[in-house]
Amino acid sequence: MLPWNQIDTVLLDMDGTLLDLHFDNHFWLQLVPQELAKQRAITVAQASKLVEEQYASVAGTLNWYCLDYWRDTLGLDILALHRDLVDRIQMRQDSMPFLQGLEQAGKLRILVTNAHPDNLQLKLEHTELRRGLDKLISSHETGYPKEHPEFWLALFERFQLEPARCLFIDDSEPILAAARQAGVGFQLGIKNPDSKKPHKHFSDFPSIDDYHLLLDDLLAGG
Repeated sequence: MLPWNQIDTVLLDMDGTLLDLHFDNHFWLQLVPQELAKQRAITVAQASKLVEEQYASVAGTLNWYCLDYWRDTLGLDILALHRDLVDRIQMRQDSMPFLQGLEQAGKLRILVTNAHPDNLQLKLEHTELRRGLDKLISSHETGYPKEHPEFWLALFERFQLEPARCLFIDDSEPILAAARQAGVGFQLGIKNPDSKKPHKHFSDFPSIDDYHLLLDDLLAGG
């Protein structure tokens, strides 16, 4: 599926790509409305409608991913609520075998996430993800989300990357498109970011639902 001999660096999204997105979906779509309903003495349905409207208003911007923004906007201690659910943070079952395979094949492994640095740190503390990575960056460090071309310019410069020899893996088709437009040579979608939801369909990019599908070719050198 991929010409591994043309790929030096693998850029990996975190939530939904290396970690099971079920945690985030549960947190933002269920726990946050429940807590907001308690705080404001409204129904959970009313709270859900309110937060979904708020989410939609900043979709695709850095604020959408910013815990500080949601703390101030909703009046909830978002990080504390995350800590209450740390037992739900799980890696995908196929992530570590793939990350270890990339190391064995001599590929540079860079985590490229829109997650807020506090959120990122929490997830690194409660999973084995860090030992499967060489470098990492949160888009908050650049001032731009992955949807924005300036993020990619900052990424390439920071790690002295040759974009054409990079593979980017993500569960979001618009973000894969942003990477392609920025000059990233190869893109791959993840069809099953949330283990509790049906598979997604990718119309413009190759996609998989199990990293084990890549290992034979990866270790053979592509």
